[in-house]
Order: sequence, then structure tokens, then C-alpha cells
Amino acid sequence: MIRLILATLLILTGSPVLAHPLIIAHRGASGERPEHTRAAYERAIEQGADFIEPDLVMSRDGVLIVRHENEIGGTTDVAARPEFAARRATKTVDGERMTGWFAEDFTLAELRTLRARERLPDLRPANTAFDGQEPILTFEEVLDIAAEAGVGVAPELKHPTYFAALGLPMEEAFVAVLEQRGLTGADAPVLVQCFEVGPLQRLRTRIATPLLQLVAASGGPFDQPESRYAAMTTPEGLAAVAAYADWIGADTALIEPAPGAPTRLIADAHAARLKVAAWTFRAENAFLPGADRIGEAPTAHGRLRERLARFAGYGLDAAFMDQPGLARDRAGGI
Repeated sequence: MIRLILATLLILTGSPVLAHPLIIAHRGASGERPEHTRAAYERAIEQGADFIEPDLVMSRDGVLIVRHENEIGGTTDVAARPEFAARRATKTVDGERMTGWFAEDFTLAELRTLRARERLPDLRPANTAFDGQEPILTFEEVLDIAAEAGVGVAPELKHPTYFAALGLPMEEAFVAVLEQRGLTGADAPVLVQCFEVGPLQRLRTRIATPLLQLVAASGGPFDQPESRYAAMTTPEGLAAVAAYADWIGADTALIEPAPGAPTRLIADAHAARLKVAAWTFRAENAFLPGADRIGEAPTAHGRLRERLARFAGYGLDAAFMDQPGLARDRAGGI
């Protein structure tokens, strides 16, 4: 309980109650277990994560389920299930054409028969030992895991405009769950994320739960094609974000384009009264800038601790991490 209180204080006030950035376990301890599984979330909690992160998509019958994307061929065994072979389809999701199996074409009961598998087997071969062991979780099940452990939850709404066009209003389902759980207040240990703008603006009129606007190093929000993320990270853009959100969640490249050479994004966001989270900190060389790599093998772990320590020095408020256990030393700091 103390752990949850401290994390909640930091997420709401930004006060330095912890000596390190808030650690948000990105899809659980996804560097050690297949992402979005109970094993990944429980491993992250064991490692001291402050919050666990579920990506939310929807089933055909309108239930919020936890998957990285609505295309589930890469994260489940659906491709090996002959009874679902005819469900394979080609769709355009947020402007990207893709072929596979999609969550919205399955009922929750059908999805529960599937089993999770590692999404990046070439980079994380050890994780494949857990393939086929875990079912798909619902959002409510992840809330139960977090509540039992006394940690927070940082859900990301994936493709809400796309789902709304299918007659699956994600925002309605999401608010209904929060209301049922009593998680609509400013003190809720929940941090709601989205790359789109409109859903967060509408949520702000309905709930006081902390909101986080995600921004990428390129492109712009799908629901506002005239907008660009680059403009949203200027002082003027950050002031506009602060009108509806409490946090901004930035690609690490927007904060540190080169090791040791930070931009003004964190300072500008703080000036706009926004807290800053960065995504995503991963240990493998494949995800690190050259100066932080150790050796040549893409699967080898590089200098993640040093990288995170630099960002902490820039004033970062939270870090999304695939290996949350690497965020702490034995004394509890970075």
C-alpha cells in the first residue's frame, strides 16, 4: 500500500517523493516474458515497477482486451489454429495496410482459447520458453493484478478512432470500467495514454483521471491529420496539450537525439506544467544508440542503466521500460 501511495503522489503532483523517475513496466517485464501476460506483469511487480502498462484493443463483443495491437497473429498462436484460418484478413488500420488476424473479429470467449507467444523471438529467444502458456487478459484482469500488488496501471488506448468506426466505442467501454472501479478521480492510480488527441480531450470532460498525450519523433495523431507531433512539442504546442492532459509521453529521441545532448523538451514541458514520460527504454543493443551499445550482437545488453541515469539527470518524471528490474540498484535508485 505504501508503494502505491508513493507512486500515486508522484504521478499526481510531480513532487520528488521518489529519488528516481517513476518506472512504468512496458507491457509488463516484456524483456523477460511474453508481453501483456500475467507472468510479464507479475515479474515487473516483483522487480519494483511502480506502474504496469496494458495496451487496450477490443473484442467483437466490445470487451477491452490487452494486446500490443489489434492484429494478434504476431503475439498469439492464432495462426496455428485451423478453426480460425478463415478469419485471416487484410485491413487498413490508421493508414497502414496489414494482413493477419484481428481482435475485433473474435469474441472474448474465442480470444480466451488463444495463447500468447513472444513477439520478438529473434531478439528475445529466452522468452519463447514461455510461448503457449498464458491466455489473453482483459483490462479488468490487469486492474485486478495491479490492485492486489498495490501498483498503478498505465493503460494505452490503441486506435480508438478505428474502433469507433467499427461500432466499437472504446472510450465508452473504458469509462464504464473506470466508473465501476472508482478510478475516475484525480487521485486514481491510473495514467491514461493515447497517441490520438480527441479521445483524451473527450475523456478530460468526463473523468479527472490523469491523462498522458503520447508523441512520436515523426508523424502526427491519426485523428487530427493536420497536426504534427513536432508542433505539439514546441512551447506553444505543449501549452495546448496542458489544457487537457497532465503528462506528455515522448519518444526518447525527442529528449536526447544523441547521448549527452538533450533538447529543451523536458524543461519546456515542465514550464507548461506537464510531467514527462519517455518511451521506450530497452536493454538490447538493437534498441540503443551506438554509444550505449556493448559489443556487436543485437541481442546483447548495452548500457541501459547509464542511459536511464542521463535521462533522470535531465529531469525525467517517468520511464517506460521493457526490463524494469534494471532500473534500480540495490539501494533502490537508478
